[in-house]
Amino acid sequence: MAYAFYKSGETSVARSEKELFRSISKSHELYHLFLLLLVDIQAFAVKRIEFGKNKKRPTHEDLNPNTKFIDNLLLKQLAENKSLQAYVEKNKISWDNYENVIKNIYKEIIASDLYKDYMNNGEGNEYEKDKKFIAKLFEKVIAPVEDIYSAIEEQSIYWNDEAEFIISMVIKTIKNFDQAKGTGQELLPEFKDKEDKDFVKKLFRKALVNDEQHRDLIKQHTKNWDFERVAFMDVVIMQVAIAELMEFQEIPARVTLNEYIEIAKHYSTNKSGVFINGIIDKIVEELIKEGKISDTAKKISK
Repeated sequence: MAYAFYKSGETSVARSEKELFRSISKSHELYHLFLLLLVDIQAFAVKRIEFGKNKKRPTHEDLNPNTKFIDNLLLKQLAENKSLQAYVEKNKISWDNYENVIKNIYKEIIASDLYKDYMNNGEGNEYEKDKKFIAKLFEKVIAPVEDIYSAIEEQSIYWNDEAEFIISMVIKTIKNFDQAKGTGQELLPEFKDKEDKDFVKKLFRKALVNDEQHRDLIKQHTKNWDFERVAFMDVVIMQVAIAELMEFQEIPARVTLNEYIEIAKHYSTNKSGVFINGIIDKIVEELIKEGKISDTAKKISK
């Protein structure tokens, strides 16, 4: 949203802050919608099997289907997840108007080598293997399907720019599932707590209010670069990173830097992570010398 603030020519930090929280809420909605997508794909697969069994002249394969996918233990756990069910019911999200999208995704799945290898493995369903398969399936087969992005773009202007990052959060969630937690498995919250929400609010404000000071720091340490040719997204990411380093010194600098390198991977260029790492490293050293941040931030590149 800091990037959008500058690109839109907005002058009110308060209005941008309101838009920021709306954007976060919509991203959280997309996160649940992607999890629901997995549930709906499994449900579609069940319907396909039932359709085959009820044909007038079913084949041997129709009557004796391979049920390994619909019996996937991770998918069953996700379908019964109380947090997902509650969110879907409260926010009325669904893929009901996008049956063709579900159908096309399913076609891509069953045509993939990943699916074929999984289905042809004669062993029964095992939780850890099922979980690993779904995480990889979502990343390698489902996420690249273009129909998904047309569908989400129709539903929200916020979602296409956020999709790649939210997909990474969905994959992280799947990998963190624990069979022992059953239907009570936790999903990622919009904010961990009030302190987390307050952190976002303060960071956003400080990044915008002190933007000239932060940009001067960036310019000083990009003397070997034409500043005007540095990707604007990189500049904004560094501005926010500097704000976090200065305002939240209890957070280790290495942690802060790693977070913004990851953000750069999702929202900027392929080389942005390395570039940002080098510039912020130099800025931290200067801020330490000037006493603006604690020397506990030292040696962040190690």
